[in-house]
Amino acid sequence: MWLDEEQLKNFLLDAGLIAKADLEQLTAEAASGKNNLSDLLVSSGKIGEDDLRRAKAYVLGIPFVDLKRFKIPAEVLSLIPEPVARRHNIIAYQKSERGLEVAMLDPGDIEPTDFLRKSLGVKVLPRLTDAASIKGALVQYQKSLKAEFGEIIASEANKLKMVREEAGEGLPAGEAGETDLKKLAEDLPVVRIVDSLLAHAIAQKASDIHLEPFEKELVVRYRIDGLLHDAMVLPREAAPGLVARIKVLANLRLDEKRLPQDGRFKLELNEQKVSFRVSILPTYFGEKIVMRLLPENSKGLTLEEGGFHGLGLERIQEAIRRTTGMLLVTGPTGSGKSTTLYTLMEILNTPDVNISTIEDPIEYQMPRINQTQVKPDIGLTFGSGLRSLVRQDPDIIMVGEIRDKETAGLAINAALTGHLVLSTLHTNSAAGAMPRLLDMGAEPFLLVSTLNVVVAQRLVRRLDRGKEKVKLTEAEKKKLAQLVDLDVVLKALRDEKIVAAKADWDEIPFYKPKPGADPPVGGEDGYRGRVGIHEVLPMSATIKELVMKNATAAEVEKQAKTEGMMTMLEDGVFKAAQGITTLEEVLRVIAE
Repeated sequence: MWLDEEQLKNFLLDAGLIAKADLEQLTAEAASGKNNLSDLLVSSGKIGEDDLRRAKAYVLGIPFVDLKRFKIPAEVLSLIPEPVARRHNIIAYQKSERGLEVAMLDPGDIEPTDFLRKSLGVKVLPRLTDAASIKGALVQYQKSLKAEFGEIIASEANKLKMVREEAGEGLPAGEAGETDLKKLAEDLPVVRIVDSLLAHAIAQKASDIHLEPFEKELVVRYRIDGLLHDAMVLPREAAPGLVARIKVLANLRLDEKRLPQDGRFKLELNEQKVSFRVSILPTYFGEKIVMRLLPENSKGLTLEEGGFHGLGLERIQEAIRRTTGMLLVTGPTGSGKSTTLYTLMEILNTPDVNISTIEDPIEYQMPRINQTQVKPDIGLTFGSGLRSLVRQDPDIIMVGEIRDKETAGLAINAALTGHLVLSTLHTNSAAGAMPRLLDMGAEPFLLVSTLNVVVAQRLVRRLDRGKEKVKLTEAEKKKLAQLVDLDVVLKALRDEKIVAAKADWDEIPFYKPKPGADPPVGGEDGYRGRVGIHEVLPMSATIKELVMKNATAAEVEKQAKTEGMMTMLEDGVFKAAQGITTLEEVLRVIAE
């Protein structure tokens, strides 16, 4: 489809999308070089790629469509096979008497439209769209496979059951030999079931897959946004084959059924690389498997994207600018501590510093960082590994977790001797970190000399775009005021210009989820993804004095609040007032 370049330039100038001098310079460059004007407009940063597409759509007289507003029926979406849609950036989104409407990034690409016209015998109506719309629609391909996966798995599990019964494989799983198990792991039905389970989990953005054997069934559950959901129930007879297949993938012993085993494997699906961390534990009815999904090609988070803001963000940035001392991230298992540490390391990872880690396990592999895996069975513990690390001339040391007196002492000494130490600790609050370290045997005067900042965090589910405003009743405000200092939260909202300078709680709306909104506008329960809520406690002179006097966590927290620290609960209310999450979600995660 031919585009009149002069018309495009006139439109860009008339719409004020580019300055005349810039356009003339790029036009001259296009005339003398290899790149065309469109490419130069985008690569120079003078105009966004999607803005240019909208301008082209106007000049060509082609309607521009935002697919994020559409719920695309599965039967229409599937008219274009996923590989074709992905390769040509084309989506079939609406079919009517007039013809089939397709959204494209390049309406000049006639190959897929010719294919549709010939294969379906329909009139194809091309529309321009943006990259975000195409990306969202491609995800819907995976989601539309959900029901199909369930059917495949149930069908293949029944086939497997019949095959085993016909072969007379009535032996309990524990009596099967390694050769039999290896053969079972390579059976086509078993391979298809496992592949479908993994693909489904990736499509659902699950963080964990649980395979749990019971007396008469095998329950498969996915953890999505921190909550476990039943995915499907398979016949009990499918369990030995699935366990064997996963053991083969993770390079584990097939004939070992009495002891726990841990392993890893990688999978690439639809240009997504995912590492699976496998844990196998013997239970009464068989071996339970939990697989942690770790996407390898996901872009790194920033602190802001992780939920840090305001004074807390400034205090963390100040702490990581120091060359010595210790920064701790605390919280229960699954609260995102490791993600925060990896985010900090990504910020600190510059060519002029040497970063070394000792972890259990290594969750993400990072370039230019020396990562060591703990192996207690051969004597490589956090303590022994940390002793070796300090002799490797590191500038920054990351210790996966401080678990005992030895590791605590070595981490404090490393911070004293010219290193910046990052680590995690299992406590419920930032103020609880100091008493916990003292209980481990850390010396108070050494602790206050090294500890810079303590961060405590939890993860709450994010509201999807299909959310609804709600106003709190007076009774609800009074109840909330008993849990948090609303004045502190209101001041933070005003300071960060989230609300007007004179706004009060009567004018500030909260939000509730809208389940079942049209995808990709809303998730099934109205939430999608998670974000952190935090409290950031710096070691001020007054808090150091309290620690030296062996003060309680409550006393330390009280002092920190007078010095400007927002508690996690207050930060949660802050994010609820922003419409990022809900009050119910915050209170669910932080049980008072």
